[in-house]
Amino acid sequence: MTILIHQPDFGIEVEEKKVPNSEKDLVLDGGFVLPHANSFGHNFRDYDAESERQQRVETFYKTQHIHQTYDFVKKMRGEYGKLDKVEMSIWECCELLNNVVDESDPDLDEPQIQHLLQTAEAIRRDYPNEDWLHLTGLIHDLGKVLLLPSFGELPQWAVVGDTFPVGCAFDESIVHHKYFNENPEYNNHAYNTKFGVYEKGCGLDKVSMSWGHDDYMYLVAKENKSTLPSAGLFIIRYHSFYALHKSGAYKHLMNEEDEENLKWLHVFNKYDLYSKSKVRVDVEKVKPYYLFLIQKYFPEKLRW
Repeated sequence: MTILIHQPDFGIEVEEKKVPNSEKDLVLDGGFVLPHANSFGHNFRDYDAESERQQRVETFYKTQHIHQTYDFVKKMRGEYGKLDKVEMSIWECCELLNNVVDESDPDLDEPQIQHLLQTAEAIRRDYPNEDWLHLTGLIHDLGKVLLLPSFGELPQWAVVGDTFPVGCAFDESIVHHKYFNENPEYNNHAYNTKFGVYEKGCGLDKVSMSWGHDDYMYLVAKENKSTLPSAGLFIIRYHSFYALHKSGAYKHLMNEEDEENLKWLHVFNKYDLYSKSKVRVDVEKVKPYYLFLIQKYFPEKLRW
């Protein structure tokens, strides 16, 4: 099945760590208004702001950077790629996220289903004809169910946070990069060079990413034969890959299809980041629309 998607105007860039100075600066592509600060009164993705939550976030990244290795990722992909944990629908999974709070996120402490709906609804207002992108907004974080007992209750560092390639050098743009010096692969010459185990232009689908909710949901969607376009699957797998879509690192591993899909990831990221809010979406009001999209792009029940 071929799905045609219209290319938007990709000229708009949003600076992440600076709070905009005027109302004019706060408007995204189609009118979505950015909040001046996150739910805690700080700049978005400000990992240096001093607070108790920020200290927890830094501790999280220290643990993540030490334990995410090429061998660990291979093990997790082998185990969770079996998709033998549970069988359920996309919406049932959305409802499970009411039990999840992401400790790596410095911008939000609301239940995850609200973040999913806030992202999807903001995209829907600005890109009304791209229904695949609305649904991608809804499902992009569903892999966070890995934190729940029925999915193995993995530690936060193995589920959330910024993602990065393993099997090659850790780029300095990765948040809290200093903690990688305790990673067992940091001084391993097989893994610590620019290309590591990969080749130039090999394509990101050939690259092992740090294990977490992004890669897990990508596997779920792909193996259950979702009809989302490749840009949707790309967004799901790489939306936490800030070293790429914020800092431009690792582009030497990308191929032409990655370059095209990255344009859509840049669009998506603005809504993923800046739509986080204490203002809640009326779930029952929007549920019928998203149930329709789920039926369009996914089977009724999925293996997880």
